Order: sequence, then C-alpha cells, then structure tokens
Amino acid sequence: MSEVIQAYETLHANLPPTLAKSQVSSVRKNLKLHLLSVLKHPASLEFQAQITTLLVDLGTPQAEITRNMPSSKDARKRPRDDSDSSLKKMKLEPNLGEDDEDKDLEPGPSGTSKVSAQISGQSDTDITAEFLQPLLTPDNVANLVLISMVYLPEVMPASFQAIYTPVESAGTEAQIKHLARLMATQMTAAGLGPGVEQTKQCKEEPKEEKVVKPESVLIKRRLSAQGQAISVVGSLGSMATLEEEAPQAKRRPEPIIPVTQPRLAGAGGRKKIFRLSDVLKPLTDAQVEAMKLGAVKRILRAEKAVACSGAAQVRIKILASLVTQFDAGLKAEVLSFILEDVRARLDLAFAWLYQEYNAYLAAGTSGSLDKYEDCLIRLLSGLQEKPDQKDGIFTKVVLEAPLITESALEVIRKYCEDESRTYLGMSTLRDLIFKRPSRQFQYLHVLLDLSSHEKDKVRSQALLFIKRMYEKEQLRAYVEKFALNYLQLLVHPNPPSVLFGADKDTEVAAPWTDETVKQCLYLYLALLPQNHKLIHELAAVYTEAIADIKRTVLRVIEQPIRGMGMNSPELLLLVENCPKGAETLVTRCLHSLTDKVPPSPELVKRVRDLYHKRLPDVRFLIPVLNGLEKKEVIQALPKLIKLNPIVVKEVFNRLLGTQHGEGNSALSPLNPGELLIALHNIDSAKCDMKSIIKATNLCFAERNVYTSEVLAVVMQQLMEQSPLPMLLMRTVIQSLTMYPRLGGFVMNILSRLIMKQVWKYPKVWEGFIKCCQRTKPQSFQVILQLPPQQLGAVFDKCPELREPLLAHVRSFTPHQQAHIPNSIMAILEASGKQEPEAKETPAGPLEEDDLEPLAPAPAPAPAPRPPQDLMGLRLAQEKALKRQLEEEQKLKPGGVGAPSSSSARPGPPQPDEAVDFREEGPEGETPAIFISVDEDPGLPEAALLDSSLEGPLPKEAAAGAAPKEERSPQPRTPAGEDRGKTPSPPATAAEEAGDPETKGNS
Repeated sequence: MSEVIQAYETLHANLPPTLAKSQVSSVRKNLKLHLLSVLKHPASLEFQAQITTLLVDLGTPQAEITRNMPSSKDARKRPRDDSDSSLKKMKLEPNLGEDDEDKDLEPGPSGTSKVSAQISGQSDTDITAEFLQPLLTPDNVANLVLISMVYLPEVMPASFQAIYTPVESAGTEAQIKHLARLMATQMTAAGLGPGVEQTKQCKEEPKEEKVVKPESVLIKRRLSAQGQAISVVGSLGSMATLEEEAPQAKRRPEPIIPVTQPRLAGAGGRKKIFRLSDVLKPLTDAQVEAMKLGAVKRILRAEKAVACSGAAQVRIKILASLVTQFDAGLKAEVLSFILEDVRARLDLAFAWLYQEYNAYLAAGTSGSLDKYEDCLIRLLSGLQEKPDQKDGIFTKVVLEAPLITESALEVIRKYCEDESRTYLGMSTLRDLIFKRPSRQFQYLHVLLDLSSHEKDKVRSQALLFIKRMYEKEQLRAYVEKFALNYLQLLVHPNPPSVLFGADKDTEVAAPWTDETVKQCLYLYLALLPQNHKLIHELAAVYTEAIADIKRTVLRVIEQPIRGMGMNSPELLLLVENCPKGAETLVTRCLHSLTDKVPPSPELVKRVRDLYHKRLPDVRFLIPVLNGLEKKEVIQALPKLIKLNPIVVKEVFNRLLGTQHGEGNSALSPLNPGELLIALHNIDSAKCDMKSIIKATNLCFAERNVYTSEVLAVVMQQLMEQSPLPMLLMRTVIQSLTMYPRLGGFVMNILSRLIMKQVWKYPKVWEGFIKCCQRTKPQSFQVILQLPPQQLGAVFDKCPELREPLLAHVRSFTPHQQAHIPNSIMAILEASGKQEPEAKETPAGPLEEDDLEPLAPAPAPAPAPRPPQDLMGLRLAQEKALKRQLEEEQKLKPGGVGAPSSSSARPGPPQPDEAVDFREEGPEGETPAIFISVDEDPGLPEAALLDSSLEGPLPKEAAAGAAPKEERSPQPRTPAGEDRGKTPSPPATAAEEAGDPETKGNS
C-alpha cells in the first residue's frame, strides 16, 4: 500500500508540463476517483492522513472524504506483521528456471533477518520525508519561498493554474508531513536525498563484505514456517547479506558463481598494501593544460549558479586571486570572458586589476609592474576594439585604475585618435588631468600633442579642450610655454624632426610646407584671442622666418586677428611699434580687422602716426582709408594708384564700398563722383598718365556705382574746371559708350566746350575732334558752331567729316542756310567746288567709276525745278555722301542702314518735316571702349569707332542725311525775322530737337 500511495503522490506532484488544460483536469479527476477507492480499502488505515491530504489538494470536499472512510470494524482487526509477510514473499517466490539444488544453495537470512527487513522496508521517499519533516520550520520555508521566487516565470503556467487549489490546513502537522513527502518524492526522482544515499550504501556493503571474506559462501535453505535461513558455511558472513535481502525481495535470485579461494600473497599470507601512486599514470603537459583550462572554464561558467546562491562577491575575490597566479593562456581566457559582457563583469575586471597592483606593492622595491601593466593594457585594448562603447566603460576603467603607465597612456592616445571616439577619449584625458594632479602635466602633454594632429576632427576637438584648460591658472603657464616652443620652431631653416614624431629636436632635410608650418601655429593661433600679448611673439618670429613661412602665416592669421578685435591694446601697440621686417604682417592684420567693419578712430590714429612719423609706406593707409579725411585720401591717391593692380583694385573697392558685392560708399570719405574727379586732377608730375588711365578704367568697370547720373555730374564738374583736365574727353567718350542715352547731354557738353575755347588745350581738343567724329551725325550741329579756323583744323584731322557735313547743310531749307556764315560755307565748299565740275564733264573714267555703283537717279517731278547749277551740286554731294556711307557699311556691317530711294531725291527737306539729330540706343548693345588721349599707334582706327554712336540713315526721310527719329513739327519763324542776326550756338538739347529752323541759326 505504501508504494501505491507513493506512486499517487509522485504523479500528483510531477504532472507532465506538456498536458493541456483539459488533460490536466482529466488526470486529476481520475486520481481523485482512484484515491477514494483506495481510501475505502481496509489496508489504507495507516495511510489515511496521506490520502486525505492528497484528496484535499485535488479539491475533494471533506464530506465526500468522510463518506468513503473504511468502517470501524476493520480498524479493530489485528494488523498484519509486515516483516513476516515480506519474508513469506521472499520464501514463496519460486524461480522457475532453476532446480532445487540452486534454491538450496541460495544464501538465506540469519537470525537477525527480521530486523534488517524492517530497516530496509522503508522506501527512499520515506527516509527522505522523515529527514525533511523536522527541517520544515516557518523560517526555513520562508527562505525557500524567497529563493524560489527568482525562478518563477513572469506568466503563470496554464498547468499550474489548472491544478492549483488553496491549502486549507497550512501549518498543521499533517500538512507539514504531506509537504515533506511531496518534496521527498521530487528529490528521490532527481536522485537526491538521504534515502537515496542510504540505499546506495546498503547495496555496496555486501559487495565489500564479499571482497573481504571471499571464502564465506552461504547456502540459503527455505524453512517451512519460520522463514529463517541457516548458514551452512561461514555463519559469520550471513549478516553481510541481510541488508541486501529486503530491496532484492522481489528480484529473482541470482545464480551462485563459484569462487575459488585466492592465493594469499607473501610467505606469511599477508595482503599487499594498496598505494594510489602504484595504479596512477603521470599526465602529459598537454593533458595538464587541458585540465587546467577546463577547470577555469567551469569556474567561469558557474557565474549564474553562484549569483543565485548569493556568493557572487566571494567568487569574484577568489577568482581574482586565482587569476594572478595563472599563466598567460589562462589569463587570456579570463579576459575574453570579461569582454564578452563587460558591463556585467566589470567588478571582476577591477578585482583582477587591483589584485595585480596589490601583488606589485607587496613585492616592495623588487616588485615589477609588468603583470599589472599587461593586465591594464589588455583591458583597455579589448575595450578599444569593441565597436559600441557609449556608456563610458573605457573612461571608467582608466579613471579607476590605480596607476596609468606609459604604455597605457599610449593606448589612451590611440583611443583619442579614433575619430568616432575623439570626444570620449579627450574627456577621459581631461578628467585625468583634473583628478590626478600628481601627473597632470604628463597627461596634458598628450592632449597638447593632439592639438597639431593631421586629422581635422581630432585637432579641432583637442584645441577646444585646451582652450578651456587655458583658463585654469595652474595649467596656463604650461600650455602657453608649449605653444611658444612650437612657434619658435619656425625660425629654423628646415622643420625639426619633432614635427614628424621623432624624440630628438633635430632638423631634417625636408623643406617647410604649408602643413608643417600650420602644425606649429595651430595651438598658438587658438590661444591668441584669449591672450593678446602673444601677438608680439609672432611678430618677432615673423621677422626671422623665411618667405614661404611668412606667406603661410599671412594666410592663417586672419581669423585669430578678428577674434582679437581692433580695440585690443596689444594690437594697437604692435601697430604703433611695428618691428622692422613685420610690415606685411601688420598690414595683413589691419586688412583682416577692417575688411567688413570700418576702422576705429584709435586704430586710424595709430596708423596715421606710423605713416607720417616712422614708415611712409602708403600701403599702411589702405586698411584705414575709410577712416581718413577726404584731403588725406586725395593726397595719397597718386601713390596708391601706382601700386600693384590687385592692390589698386582693393583700394577702389574700399573707397567705393564694393568689397562684398553691391556698392556702398556711405562710409567712404569720397563719393564715387569725387573719386573720379580726383583722379582727373592728379598732377602728371606725381603720377604717370598710364596709371591714372588704369585707375579711371577701374571706376568705369563698376557699373553699379557709376551710373549715368553720376557720370553726368562728373562730366559737368570737370567741364567747369579751369584749366580743363587732360582726360576730360576720354571720360566723355567712355561715358557715352557705357550709356548711349547720354548723347544729348554730351552734345551740350561739347557746345559748352566750344564756348570755353577747347582748342587751346591740345589734348582735350584732340579728344573733342574724336568725340565729334564718333558721334556724327549728331555732332554736326556742334561742329557748325566752331569758328572757321577751328573748323578747318577739324577737316584737316578728319577730312571724311567734310562731305557728310556739307550734305547735312545742303539739306537745310533756304531759310536755314541763310543763317550759316559765308566763311563756314566757304570752308565746307572749299574742296567741293571742283568736284561738281569734274562730275559734269563728259564721260570720264572717274565719273563712270563713281557713278557705276549708284542706282540711276529717279525722274524729276513735274514741279518747278531749282536752278541747274544748284541741281548739279546737289547730285554730286549726294553721290559722294552715298559712296562714303557704303564704304563705311562695308567696314562695319550692320552699323549703318542702307539708304532708301528717297534719300537720293534732290532738294531741301520739306517744310513740315522735323529733324532730330540725337541717337538713342540700348545701353547693352554698345561695347565699352577706352580711348587714351595719347594716340596709341597699336590700335587701328576701326577699333576706335563705335557703331552705336553713328546712327543708321533714316528710311523715310526726304534728305539723305536726315536722322532716324522724328518729332512733331514746330511752328517756323518767318525768314525775314532772322535775317541779319549773328549765329548763336544752341544752349540745350531741347532746342536742337525742337525747332528745325533754329538749327540753321547755328
């Protein structure tokens, strides 16, 4: 019955986890039914407590349990003798496969067999349950519950939820006994507990006894009723087999193996003493290493089990002590174990590290740091190789290490050079500097070395950290000394080897490059805006450096100088006491300061004093031009425009405010017009004309600044000066080229120049003639205002003007022609009087050649004809004009329109036709030309012509020289009113376009 109850308990406590919820319910239901039927059996009286507890766990009501209890009559019956029954079973079980002799030879129990059967009658579960029951105190149970909670799943299993029923009798003796049996059942199934161990011992004792007394062979004989065994041979050996009889009661008896009595060793019959060394073989070195490695791995892999037991800290201490005694191979195994999960095993790493350091300290003066250093470097290198280190474990290891060796510092340096970890590595160095003051300069030196690194990200990050540390008073001197030492390297003719990573400061054969020069300047330039006094050190080095170094310094100095600001006392002191040889450095500093902002009055004062008292180099004035007075700028212009063209361009950009795109001369002492006028008024004795012309060209190149309005004002003021500037007419021609709409204004200027007797200024007069030549036919009205002598001079220089001008005059009405002085007409007709006669002679080669390209003249109208001599003169003039225009058209295609057939019709213009000589065209179509007053023999005459200034012939005008545009006719003055009046030049452009008859007055 005990085995049945035990089987039910085992099944109840160990239901398979794979069963579904319905299956669990079915199994529990069957268990309950079977237990109720067992409860009714009379033999269950001894096990009622266990059965009742199981039924309660299965959810059986107490009433149902009571109803199935056995009757009281069965309880009063004499209980059976379990020991006798067990012995009877042993006796009555025959072995059908053996004969009677074999049965007689079986060993039987001695007189104490009944006691042994009672001892061995208890099962493993019973023994374990009896062992556990007194141990299940409330404190122990509470501890077991707390420990077990660690292994509980997050979600309650369905099988447990299906079988769980609340414990009603918790804490009672019966419930404790039941709990002990449940635990004993599970422990026995797992092969644990005192019951299992006792069973093993009972099985091993007979074997040992047989080894000691092999001659004791027992013959078991069955007795009829008592169930006792009589030992036939060796009665003392019968006790050895008693303990083994009970567990083997249900087994078939084993056959008896005949055993020969062994021969005793030695003469006296004594046994040989057993020695372990006699039977063991020595292990090879490989086997020893494998066993050691296996042992270490098992210790390491037992991490979770030890953590659950609460002995993790003790394990770490023991393991750290063991690791220090390992060789390199086993240490590598421990290190790889740590690096697998650094975050969870960091305590083991620190314990190992401190244990190594402690071993070094314990050795005293003879101790070596090799093992500690090797451990630290391995840890740091392993952390460096791991891809993701964002939680600062590397920093933590470095900061908590008891000592940072030189080799470890190199590992930290390499960690900083990794661009993905630069900030983290330098933050670690910064913490070392501040938290370990005894060696802070050693750590600071590493950070300072990184300030000249070839990688931009590493270098810029190091400079940021150093600038913050420069603010600390205890580090300031060391950082400054390091920066100045690197700056002093620039005085060497070749770069020292320290720049290439060598230990000794020796020069190498390689020349200075931009990169090596910048390496010496990075840290210095970063500190310069924080300590302005360092600027004097740069000036001292600059004077001794070679040209290549100076060029690089000038390129990289701009940003630090701007960071200092123009109000820096040290910078003003440098300007005031500019060292000899550092002029270009000071000038570059001034340019950097004033490039985007106007100079301060204090800076202007220092530069002015430097220029007037010590260094009369006009280049010093360029950065502060906008801070000088107008008079000072005008005085410096002759020197400024003689400088390099690039420098002159910079000067004009500052004066015109065009450094950054759109012009803004609001801060300049000279406005654009005043600047251009000042250039015209420069004395040619102080500056050559070529430089002045180049300077004016720079002005005209700024179309956004020099608009048509600005140029009109400039021309007006230049024309009013006395004497007239030499470049006046050149400026007029350039202005007209840029802005053709200024034609009317230019004609007015030319007319006023005649009143100022422009022919008294040879260069201006020459430009006047060129301007008239390029602005025909608009300039005809101006040319007619010249005195006869000057008109003749114009024809002498430009004879091609005579015929068009004469044709223009012949196109006037008789009333208009009456106002032209006879002296002017005489000069106009001086070379044309013989031309009609030559053309009227009989057919000659010249006339045929001249007339051949012309179309035949149209038939005269039936209206009254003018006199015959006048008609011939008109035809000759028209032919000559037409031939000249065709030649010009061939030279410049598209510049002059083809004359229409009506242009060849003789006769003066009709009275109701209005003529406007002003030609306006789009500004963008006219290319800019620059004509020097000095005749340039290298330029052909065709290149000096501007087709936009020579308007095309009109298509619908009655006369050949009539202009293109027409205006509404104005009332004409009667001819008689203007007779006898002296010619007067037109005053404004409005008059020249308004009344065609007033043109005849000129």
